[in-house]
Amino acid sequence: MFENKERLIRTPRTVLCDNNNIIGSELSLLSLKKNVKKKNLSDKINNSSRNLASSKKNPDSFDYLSNNLPNNSFSPKSIINFRLAKANEIVPNIQNVVSTVSLGIQLDLKRIALKARNAEYNPRRFAAVIMRIRDPKTTALIFSSGKMVITGAKSEEEAKTACKKYTRIIQRLGYGHAKFLDFRIQNIVASCDIRFPIRLESLAHAHNQFCSYEPELFPGLIYRMISPKVVLLIFVSGKLVLTGAKQRKDIYQAFSNIYAVLCLFRKS
Repeated sequence: MFENKERLIRTPRTVLCDNNNIIGSELSLLSLKKNVKKKNLSDKINNSSRNLASSKKNPDSFDYLSNNLPNNSFSPKSIINFRLAKANEIVPNIQNVVSTVSLGIQLDLKRIALKARNAEYNPRRFAAVIMRIRDPKTTALIFSSGKMVITGAKSEEEAKTACKKYTRIIQRLGYGHAKFLDFRIQNIVASCDIRFPIRLESLAHAHNQFCSYEPELFPGLIYRMISPKVVLLIFVSGKLVLTGAKQRKDIYQAFSNIYAVLCLFRKS
């Protein structure tokens, strides 16, 4: 009898003890959840502050532009001015300068091809002698009319030096009356990388009077600028090829004009 009473008395105590344990464990879980929420909130605040700091350091970000413009005036015109200033940091590299010169006399191309070491002539394929020199590394097309076309020079000075060297070679081959006449730069080809991708479809649609874009035939967009008269090949990767200029300043002016346009069609 006494044993049964003790059991009856003890059992609710054990149950109470178990309830206390359950209540304590629930309270500990709630406190853990609160701590986790606080930690997640603090992590989000830290991440947002880091992103804000990085955007302030990034010259292409919206916050950087808005905070660094004079008197905090955030307008499209000021953004374009900023982008033009940034465009000045990217300089197109001259890849090829095409020039022409006249010797003023008629030439016998077979005689030149037989006497010159660095020349080749195949009249069935092309009606000109192809001559090459190493310094500056250029190629000349010599026609029977006395006209020459020189390609491969990296600057205007190199093109003029190469023309003079080819003229001297022709003089040594028995044409002592050959002269250096009407030297002209006919084409300058340059390339550069603006380091961000471009939405070519949107650009072609917005500037359809200047652009032609057929990705099935050619992957680049052809942009024909009116002033200066330069043709640009624009690729989705951000690579540009500028051609058709007769002066170096036209290349730089065309790039400065197109850079502000390309920034509006930047892929996000």
